[in-house]
Amino acid sequence: MKKETKKQNKPKTKEDILKYEIAKELGLMDKINEGGWKSLTAKESGRIGGIMTTRKKKEKK
Repeated sequence: MKKETKKQNKPKTKEDILKYEIAKELGLMDKINEGGWKSLTAKESGRIGGIMTTRKKKEKK
């Protein structure tokens, strides 16, 4: 039998919250809920990372 390794109630960081927020805006939450973050393509992951970086830079100003 395969062991399930799910993270139990890990406290969410500011980055986690931002990542989920952006994924929701891009309409990727259904895909993430079905297959997890690993189900995203490199292009989708890169898009999320790029937007996160842009927003963090704006926050610092």
